Formats: sequence, structure tokens, C-alpha cells
Amino acid sequence: MLFLQIIAATLLVGLISLVGVALLLRRGDLRKTTIYFISIASGSLLGTAFLHLIPEALEMRGNGALPLICAGVFIFFVLEKLLIWRHCHVHQHHEDMTKRTAARMVVFGDAAHNFLDGVIIATSFSVSPAIGVSTTAAIILHEIPQELGDFAMLVHGGYPVKRALLLNLATGLFALVGAVLTYCFIDLAPATTSILLPVTAGGFLYIALADLIPQLHEPGTFRQAALQIVLLAAGFGSIAAFAHH
Repeated sequence: MLFLQIIAATLLVGLISLVGVALLLRRGDLRKTTIYFISIASGSLLGTAFLHLIPEALEMRGNGALPLICAGVFIFFVLEKLLIWRHCHVHQHHEDMTKRTAARMVVFGDAAHNFLDGVIIATSFSVSPAIGVSTTAAIILHEIPQELGDFAMLVHGGYPVKRALLLNLATGLFALVGAVLTYCFIDLAPATTSILLPVTAGGFLYIALADLIPQLHEPGTFRQAALQIVLLAAGFGSIAAFAHH
């Protein structure tokens, strides 16, 4: 029964997260509007890192979480360097290469975060069904804006819509992997979570500050800049609203 509850909750998170993606797909001018959803993605990544992952990591490891946060930033920096080095051997416009690399970084970050969500869901249900349900609800609320921004980032990075959708679904499967592994090795869950939380937080900070926000500085009108600022704040606020739920 516990295993079924964990699987059902994990699948529900994945399905509801795709609601925003489905709404975005209805827009005919998808590629023109993705830059605004990158603003939402930037805000939600920062909000998830500062208001969700880092506080929980500090609670679990104390100041010992800080080196792991730095390690997360370093790991994602090295990962991006490797991706850029690989593309240096391909004749590709620098701006397009930057967008494609940033999109791939989002894939890695989202996969790590979804795996962590699966670990957290399985751990919470192992404590009690009530805690499991409340934890799942909180994860759903912060996943919707983030998945929306992640999908937009893939499209903005040059991926065809269908491939972006498949990649989005593929990263979602990591939540199932995390949930099943946690169920099978529940005694290792606290140690795994205490490491993944700060490392993922560092990765999110790197992606938001090094990859996404710089793209928002592309030339545009004052109205576009103002809207980007509002949407970034909205992405952060959507996480802040449910940070303690």
C-alpha cells in the first residue's frame, strides 16, 4: 500500500506539472513569448534555492551545507564548460550555442531536482500518509511555474517543441527513480537528501544567475524589460507563497 501511495503521488506531481506546459503549447507565437517565461524560470529557480532547498539543507547539515552549495555551483560550472568545449568543434553561432548550452543545463538541473522530489515524497509517506499528502501538495505548487519555465527555456534554446516536450517528460521520470530507490533503501534517504539538497541548490543558483538572467539583458523596449522584471518577481513569489506549506 505504501509503495502504491508513493508511486501515485509521484505520478500526480508529474502530470499536474505538465498542465502549464499544455497551456503554453496552445499559444501560436510560442517562440516569441518564451523569453518572458525564462523570467518566470529564473525567479522560480532562485526562489526554490533560497526559500526551499537551502533552508532545508541548513536544517539538516547546519553550516556543513555551505561547502556543498558551493560544490553544486562548481559542478554545474564544470558541466557547462564541458558542454561548451564540445560545441566549440561545431560551426554554430555563438548566441545560438549559448542558448542551447543553457537549455541543456536546465535539463540537468531539472533532472536532479525531480530526483530529489521523488526522494522527499517517498520519505514523507514513509513517516505518515498525512505528511506525504501535504508534502506532495507543496511540491506540486512549486513545480508548476518551474516546469513551465523549463519547457520555455528548451524551446528558446532551439529545441523543436516535440523534442522539448519529450525532454521535459524524461526529466520528470527521475522523480519516479528517486521515489523507488528511496522506498527500496529508506534507511539511506536522510543521508542522500542531506547531500542532494545543497548540491541541487548550488546548481539552481548557477543556472539562474549565469545562464538565464543574462539572456534577459538582450536589447528590447522598456515595456518588455518591465514585464520581465514583473515575471521574475512573480516566479520568485510563487515559490515564496508556498515555501512553508
